[in-house]
Amino acid sequence: MKAVITVIGHDTVGVVAKVSAVCAELNINIEDVTQSILQEMFCMIMLVDLSKANVAPDAIRTRFEALGKEMKMQVTLTRQEVFDAMHKI
Repeated sequence: MKAVITVIGHDTVGVVAKVSAVCAELNINIEDVTQSILQEMFCMIMLVDLSKANVAPDAIRTRFEALGKEMKMQVTLTRQEVFDAMHKI
């Protein structure tokens, strides 16, 4: 199953490393990533593959929500088909 991880918040050192570390911890493969900084706001979108994850999707979502609180940023996990449906006109 493919999913999209989005990260939004004030730019700080180590954001990409922390998100990548959680992906490695949960055996989630990062397939693509884009990031930018817009007026001190960090924005990142990652396309990931959850097919070999070592925990259930709900646990993955909970782990990324906890990471977001830790970093004081918004970190969300959305299945790719849901993400695609939300962004079609």
